[in-house]
Amino acid sequence: MIKAYAALEAGGELRSYEYDPGPLGAHDVEIAVEYCGICHSDLSMLNNEWGITQYPFVPGHEVAGRISAVGEHVKKFNVGDRVGLGWHSSYCLDCGTCMEGDHNLCRSAQGTIIGRHGGFADKVRAQAASVVALPDELSSESAGPLFCGGITVFNPMVQFELKPTAKVAVIGIGGLGHMAVQFLNAWGCDVTAFTSSEAKRTEALELGAHHTLDSRDKSALQEAEGRFDLILSTVNVTLDWNGYINTLKPKGRLHLLGAVLEPISISVMSLLGGQRSVSSSPAGSPATMAQMLEFAARHSIAPQVEVFDIAEVNKAIERLENGSPRYRVVLKVGS
Repeated sequence: MIKAYAALEAGGELRSYEYDPGPLGAHDVEIAVEYCGICHSDLSMLNNEWGITQYPFVPGHEVAGRISAVGEHVKKFNVGDRVGLGWHSSYCLDCGTCMEGDHNLCRSAQGTIIGRHGGFADKVRAQAASVVALPDELSSESAGPLFCGGITVFNPMVQFELKPTAKVAVIGIGGLGHMAVQFLNAWGCDVTAFTSSEAKRTEALELGAHHTLDSRDKSALQEAEGRFDLILSTVNVTLDWNGYINTLKPKGRLHLLGAVLEPISISVMSLLGGQRSVSSSPAGSPATMAQMLEFAARHSIAPQVEVFDIAEVNKAIERLENGSPRYRVVLKVGS
């Protein structure tokens, strides 16, 4: 039996829950969870904001732990290996996108917390292909958020072949944004943080931003017209998107990473004249995750975390939902 924490209804409190996972699949692995981050996607699923949650619901898709069992056809891992698991727990492995290495775009990919139980548990199972080895240089305590938030901001840097000379801005210095600033700085980019908070301004500079802009100052946005090659938006609220688009260079890109639920309003004319574009992307493939982890280890990049014991899971969720954590909340599950 796997011991977990589950909600029985939308927005419900997480309670102790046990379930029988059945036989381990031939191509699957079982991970003894050591730490598991809490992501805003866990909250969205917990509250059934996307209308797809099945209950009992066990959250958790930012897992860091060790392999505790392997399926008979698994050659990639051995018991005891340190690994991580993110948003996806399996792929079809034979569609066009999988064969091209874009597993994260597989239409049959299965979410770690969609239709299955996640990492708020002593163990979690996943297809071996979706699990990534964790470099020795990265701490298990802080590594979990890299497997969702970290790869979400790193993935577009790879997909768009971002030049190290690029001028890049980040909207939202929070759970995703604080990692984006670190990655972009180490990549070599000139980094600007959009923030309206004086405290966040100081912290953004400490994290590696070279400049900050007050996102509520319309004159500052106007003065930044034509400045950026890329803007990464990590927020999930509606903003003055046209104002930000005007700060892009010709051929610049506004890339949305936060799950904004409302339709976005964009003037085609603000795109047309400068051949600008608006795009979005999900978490990255296992191959890109491995690249991200190597890059993070090489440059000593890690998310800043607040750690709670798994027994305090509801307190931890409250901290994320109604507090201002710096910057990711992580559960300590096992040793």
